[in-house]
Amino acid sequence: MKKTLFLIFLCSIFVSCEEFKTRKISSEEILVEETRDFNWHEVDQYPAFSECRSITEVEAAKSCFGNKVARYFYSRLEAKQPVVTEALDDTLYLYLKISEKGKPAIDSMEIDSLVIGQLPEIKSWLSQSVDSLPKIYPATKRGIPVKTTFRMPIVIKAE
Repeated sequence: MKKTLFLIFLCSIFVSCEEFKTRKISSEEILVEETRDFNWHEVDQYPAFSECRSITEVEAAKSCFGNKVARYFYSRLEAKQPVVTEALDDTLYLYLKISEKGKPAIDSMEIDSLVIGQLPEIKSWLSQSVDSLPKIYPATKRGIPVKTTFRMPIVIKAE
């Protein structure tokens, strides 16, 4: 009886060991699985100026960065004191690219022809404003600096 129980026990051990086999996963399979689950349109941390770096909540950090850039552009454009012959009330869109090193650049602009007609130097003013932005810390994804592009609306009102 004891021998029979012992044999049954040994057989069950050998059979159950099949259940504990591990499958080797190659690094390529891990990479494919990670990139499939990876959201390429979101960053973990938005670009930031020094006063916005301590903000950890994503939407608040994005808002801080956007507000600071907008205030900077408006102050630079206001300092130009442009003169117009017709009232303007329009929104232009600036696509601002921040590199992995934190270098800002204009990717493109959407400006109505009426605004360009009234303010022919608007493109150069915006370019000068971008070139003189204070130090920007780049966005990060999993701790790695990445480039980002933002669509910044700029409201132009002049009377």
